[in-house]
Amino acid sequence: MKPGCLIAFAAGALVALYVLADTCYTVNEMEQVIITQFGKPVGEPVIEPGLHFKQPFIQAVNRIEKRFLEWDGAPVGIPTKDKTYIYVETFARWRVKEAMQYFLRIRDERSAGSRLEDILGSETRNAVAKHELIEIIRTDKNRKPAQDDSLKGPAGSAVLGSVGALPPIKVGRCKIEEEIKKAAEGKLADFGIELLDLRIKRVDYNPEVLDSIYKRMMSERQQIAQAFRSEGEGSAARIAGQKERELNDIQSTAYRQAQQIRGEADAKAAEIYARAYTQNAQAAEFYAFIKSMETYKKVFAKDSTLLLSTDSEFFSLLKRAGAPAKTSTPAAAGR
Repeated sequence: MKPGCLIAFAAGALVALYVLADTCYTVNEMEQVIITQFGKPVGEPVIEPGLHFKQPFIQAVNRIEKRFLEWDGAPVGIPTKDKTYIYVETFARWRVKEAMQYFLRIRDERSAGSRLEDILGSETRNAVAKHELIEIIRTDKNRKPAQDDSLKGPAGSAVLGSVGALPPIKVGRCKIEEEIKKAAEGKLADFGIELLDLRIKRVDYNPEVLDSIYKRMMSERQQIAQAFRSEGEGSAARIAGQKERELNDIQSTAYRQAQQIRGEADAKAAEIYARAYTQNAQAAEFYAFIKSMETYKKVFAKDSTLLLSTDSEFFSLLKRAGAPAKTSTPAAAGR
């Protein structure tokens, strides 16, 4: 074969390979393809993975993602319904649902991000501006509306206007997010985009009002602490008063029982004394004498003066104690 023919054959083979390569294209599982001819879409989107063919040179392959795509919005300054200026940062997950419509209206992900920024940012502003600040910021780890029990006051009643009380949460962050999502879904559907989910990622106060907010929070906490202290002092006073009442009751009961026992003992002793008097006259007389001596001992002290009438029994005892002893006569002795 002549060299010229060999070169021509090789050139033809290269051209054929180039044409064949431009005719074939592959589609994987993560994408869909729209064929355009001179910039205009031709046919339906190709969504089946595998090897496909197109007209060489005049048709082009435009690949569009089928996977879930992410969007992270920039912080947006928004005033709430109660005139508190905050920065809200959101994120979303989306996918291309109508490839042809998406390609005709947007064409690429960069333009789609711009549309998402406009639509989601606008709906976020509208939703946040319609609700109080507490509806947006207070949720627990399960994304349910949360109420801080420590802010209910010492009595445990979250009454609007009391110290540290918060207004009740009627909507909550989850419902606000759902409200934003529903409002944006219809607008994004015009671009062939399906909005899968939207969440508020971060909420910040305006730096200009942070200092005043912190001071107000500290003031409320101090008022709550003072309310708890006052309640504690009142409880302590009630407990002390109750203790005093119980102590007085115990002492009075013990005194009454002691007096009752003492009275019963005195009555028992008097009964024994009376029985002794009736049983033995000499013993009774001796007992009377002993008691008289004890009485004298208690009554008379050093340099004491006692005035008695001549007819008093006490004087007669003293007179008898000072008289000389009588001698018994034989007749008396006989008796």
